[in-house]
Amino acid sequence: MAKRESRQLSEPAVDVAECQRRIAYEFRDPGLLMSALTHASGAQHRLASNERLEFLGDAILGFVVCETLYRLFPDSLEGDLTRIKSVVVSRETCSRVSEQLGLIEFLIVGKGLALHQPVPQSVLSDLFESVVAAMYLDGGLEPVRRLVERFVQPEIDAVAAGVQGSNHKSILQQLAQRDFGVTPTYEVVDEAGPDHSKSFHVSAQIGGRSYTPAWGRNKKEAEQRAASNALTELQAARPAEE
Repeated sequence: MAKRESRQLSEPAVDVAECQRRIAYEFRDPGLLMSALTHASGAQHRLASNERLEFLGDAILGFVVCETLYRLFPDSLEGDLTRIKSVVVSRETCSRVSEQLGLIEFLIVGKGLALHQPVPQSVLSDLFESVVAAMYLDGGLEPVRRLVERFVQPEIDAVAAGVQGSNHKSILQQLAQRDFGVTPTYEVVDEAGPDHSKSFHVSAQIGGRSYTPAWGRNKKEAEQRAASNALTELQAARPAEE
């Protein structure tokens, strides 16, 4: 009896055609899509769930987003690209795209995760990444690129508008006061050029630590760029999100 019930849970009636229409991709191997839609609670065993696909999809999505950012913003520094990417591939963004696609309607779950209850954000995020991986395995990068262009690029545009127009000094001050209890300071470590057209090399400092300095056509510009460098280094020093 238990075995029959498990089979019913792991092989429900899923409208594969409608799911494929939502993601604008027709699978040569529909079994890959079914695996991507199967939560661990609805699988006969863990290896039959979408967990492995989610692992791969996270990397594929990250690569395509990085490739897209590199192409879209040729004049942006590495630090800005990194901050945009970290938001775009976040659990929150992936779950939002999953909701926009309506993937929850096709999610295969067991009794422990009833669909009439609010589905955790992590499940929706993993679902989207699993579908990305399934598309990649079935058709390569091009279908994923089209999906990103259609559904993820609006997220990129929104985040980029905020990052590129952001005040790095203000962000660094908030972070430093929150995490270290101090206010950043800025030190001119070098100058270049004639008096009427000097460039400044400035380093941001938090407590006793100095961060990579940056050049600017004036002190204000140099301080903003120095703050951006500090933000990038602080972000890189943080442990990766689980």
